[in-house]
Amino acid sequence: MSKNVLIIGAGGVAQVVAHKCAQNNDVLGNIAIASRTLSKCEEIVASVKEKGAMKVDGQLTAHELNALDVNATVELIRETGSEIVINVGTAFLNMSVMSACLEAEVAYLDTAIHEEPDKICEQPPWYANYEWKRRDEFKAKGLTAILGVGFDPGVVNAYARLGCDMLDTVESVDIVDVNAGNHGKYFATNFDPEINFREFTGTVYSWQNNAWQSNKMFEVSRTDDLPVVGSQTTYMSGHDEVHSLSQNLGVANVRFWMGFGEHYINVFTVLQSLGLLSEQPVMTAEGQEVVPLKVVKAVLPDPSSLAPNYTGKTCIGDFVKGTKDGKEKEVFIYNVADHKEAYNEVGSQGISYTAGVPPVAAAMLVATGEWDAKTMVNVEELDPRPFINILNKIGLPTRIKDEEGDRPVSFE
Repeated sequence: MSKNVLIIGAGGVAQVVAHKCAQNNDVLGNIAIASRTLSKCEEIVASVKEKGAMKVDGQLTAHELNALDVNATVELIRETGSEIVINVGTAFLNMSVMSACLEAEVAYLDTAIHEEPDKICEQPPWYANYEWKRRDEFKAKGLTAILGVGFDPGVVNAYARLGCDMLDTVESVDIVDVNAGNHGKYFATNFDPEINFREFTGTVYSWQNNAWQSNKMFEVSRTDDLPVVGSQTTYMSGHDEVHSLSQNLGVANVRFWMGFGEHYINVFTVLQSLGLLSEQPVMTAEGQEVVPLKVVKAVLPDPSSLAPNYTGKTCIGDFVKGTKDGKEKEVFIYNVADHKEAYNEVGSQGISYTAGVPPVAAAMLVATGEWDAKTMVNVEELDPRPFINILNKIGLPTRIKDEEGDRPVSFE
């Protein structure tokens, strides 16, 4: 039996989610998409219809919604008969949407950790500051909430779990995210600039030797020879998945590494040095209060506008190191995505594609019961095999590289 879906958000990731839900609406049923800007939702609906993405006949509707209004969100969930909510709006919405799902008694999925507009890099583990405080409520009601089920966090959490299951002991999980694509702009971010910069302006928290370690952005780097994209330098960064994997997998070292070009680092450094990446309000000479980070966001290209001219590929995966049968072993479990292929299929660039496909796979598993956890979980707490199998089928194939070679991963 299919389960109807409400998508909250109308950016590039939401566009991918809508297309993929439509392509699998025999499992996911009727689809509603809602955001503050109705026209953006209508554009996504038009895009889905233009590409003939609906697998079977069904409803695909657009709605205007302020998702910070819990009552309004509850009303829309009930009006649309939605049983699964996929939240791909701004990270500031998570707790409000979660509250609405608890009240309406439906499943909740998101792709990023909750943030408060005036706070950056709160004390780790970040999930304990907000989401995990609601876990008992989901469990008491027998409702499923799957946190951070994009790619990173999300798929990389499943890769970490898979790597741990493959080895006898695990010493470290190092998540590496490289975008070797080119959008042709002087400077732009691949997703919401405000959220993007907030990741990199605060403390870089990593989990090392079973304890939290603090570093500055761009302080620690590594270079790896990666499949398809070649030799790439990445920098240790603070990121959501470190804050759940460190608590759930019992691994001594969990780190996240992201690739940045020299040009990005230079522009970022100038903006930060001038105070233009601050989330705290300032007063202009005209007496107008502004938040510098929001001004920068307003003048940068909309990430969804990058899609038509984006070329190149991404490579995102996990190096999992430990022992097997008494011998040291390291595996690299990864995915490679192509920006142009993503645009041709769903009208979004590869970063949005990798973030938007996984929550649809998770929603399908909730609908069929395989991931209907009936409590709040992070992805690594679930069986990764059915998740990887669906991802293989709907656009994000998984591969593994180790001493035995480079090969696809499947559990069919």
